[in-house]
Amino acid sequence: MNTAAGAIIDAHQHYWWPARGDYGWLTPQLRVLYRDRSPHDLRPLLDAAGVSSTVLVQAAATAAETDELLRIARNEPTVAGVVGWIDLEADDAPARIQALLARSGGTLLGLRPMLQDLDDPHWIARPTLDAAFEAMAAHGLVLDILARPAHLASARERLLRHPHLRAVLDHGGKPAITSGSDPLWTSEVALLARETGAYCKLSGLLTQAPAGADLDTLSPWAAHLFDCFGPQRMLWGSDWPVLDLAGDYAGWLDLARALVSRHVPGHEAAVFGGNARTLYALDRRATA
Repeated sequence: MNTAAGAIIDAHQHYWWPARGDYGWLTPQLRVLYRDRSPHDLRPLLDAAGVSSTVLVQAAATAAETDELLRIARNEPTVAGVVGWIDLEADDAPARIQALLARSGGTLLGLRPMLQDLDDPHWIARPTLDAAFEAMAAHGLVLDILARPAHLASARERLLRHPHLRAVLDHGGKPAITSGSDPLWTSEVALLARETGAYCKLSGLLTQAPAGADLDTLSPWAAHLFDCFGPQRMLWGSDWPVLDLAGDYAGWLDLARALVSRHVPGHEAAVFGGNARTLYALDRRATA
């Protein structure tokens, strides 16, 4: 694992095996995605792109998948750490968090409830979850927020209750780029950035955009994210292999570089590595 200053870090990627049967969203209809994805598949792409390490993120809302990702992280040198999943609604959620962190051997970076798949857009603000999120904050774990615009007000409410809880908004909050405008996203992203210390991932935008989206298509959306979060709270991720629905690894990296060059020139090192190291405390974990 290379997370040294100047190294490119992919702050968001997945591995999965459909035969596990616990990916509710991953169906045979998603033909390009419906096959095993493992380090063997990603390593050549990382090497070709000059990406040194990745943050491996859960894709199933099961503890079993998280245990498998932690096993990979212990044996795969390109994985800097894991953003996993536990049942935050469990009565013993704080104890489960502590146990998961202990058996991770230092590879657990954060947790991600899959808010976008929940029926209740206000789930994350339920007071019954306070103890679980307080435990995350106490253990220095990052909350990855997988959300659509309708979830962002409640996510902001949660973060305001826990000022020491580090958090990052995945995929720019999933704006409706194909619609041409998304007023709710525009306003809620601005509030989240202004009122909390959350970071934001420059990831997932291609799969929210029309087919063939280019620099000019994505530029207004990326500009809003950079305006709201600033270059010190934005970090690049591939969202591979979901990315394969709309593009390829090298192409998205080149497009992201062009977006950074256009909107926050001079901050490439931060967006493509430094901010991920800061958010996920990768230097401290590597030393430990």
